[in-house]
Amino acid sequence: MTTFKRDFTFRDNVIEVVARNVRKYRKMAGITQEQLATDIGISNDFLRRFESTFGKEGMSLNTLYKISVVLDVSMKKFFEE
Repeated sequence: MTTFKRDFTFRDNVIEVVARNVRKYRKMAGITQEQLATDIGISNDFLRRFESTFGKEGMSLNTLYKISVVLDVSMKKFFEE
């Protein structure tokens, strides 16, 4: 079996894009950071750091899923630039 390296283009700023979109859709829903954090079971400080440092804090896929449910936004939307 022959193995070869395929070429893909990966965005370096994907976490930054997600953080900006979480903030955008949260604000569009009229929900505060504190309320969203309470709804998904994380600290308000963690959500604040995620949004304000544009993802440098990092976030689990499970947490992002919970945010998508609360904001009623497809997870795909968080990755759109």
